[in-house]
Amino acid sequence: MTDPNRPNDDAAAPSGEPVVSKPYIMPDDPEEGSVEALTKEAAEARDKMLRTLAEMENLRKRTSREVADARIYGITGFARDILDIADNLQRALDAVPADMKATADPALKAFIEGVELTERSLLNTLEKNGVKKFDPAGEKFNPNFQQAMYEVPDTSVPSGTVVQVVQAGYTIGDRVLRPALVGVSKGGAKAAPATDVTS
Repeated sequence: MTDPNRPNDDAAAPSGEPVVSKPYIMPDDPEEGSVEALTKEAAEARDKMLRTLAEMENLRKRTSREVADARIYGITGFARDILDIADNLQRALDAVPADMKATADPALKAFIEGVELTERSLLNTLEKNGVKKFDPAGEKFNPNFQQAMYEVPDTSVPSGTVVQVVQAGYTIGDRVLRPALVGVSKGGAKAAPATDVTS
């Protein structure tokens, strides 16, 4: 059967010559060095991606550390102001002689107990928020946590030992909020150097 709409190939071609279709043309061969260029570009893109990931991880860790520090140390200014109140409560208790406390009438005893309770409550609240009181009496002087106010001649303890605490110190987290004001011994035997256990 013949399709009437189909052009007649025999009529279009000159008689006797075969009909030849167009030849298949191969795509251009890749340029020399293009594989190396693409490999280099992929390596550079991978390197940039890895660097960006590392930077983002460092940023995440730094931000996390800053948030934790803000949570711990955010109340530093407020806590430093509150320490004056704690000091005044302690001074009020120290102003009452011990023999007077024992022989005081019930009203004065109740007042002293109220001041003691208030001081304990304040110190507990500070401790709940990371502020801790420390009293270095009898310890070796540490300039990172204590401030020497004077030296006391005392041969009964090694030189450089805290023998008097004028004002207790406070820490917040692992930082010093306020150093302890201390009197340090002078003239005793030298403190024995710490022995190195690791050797």
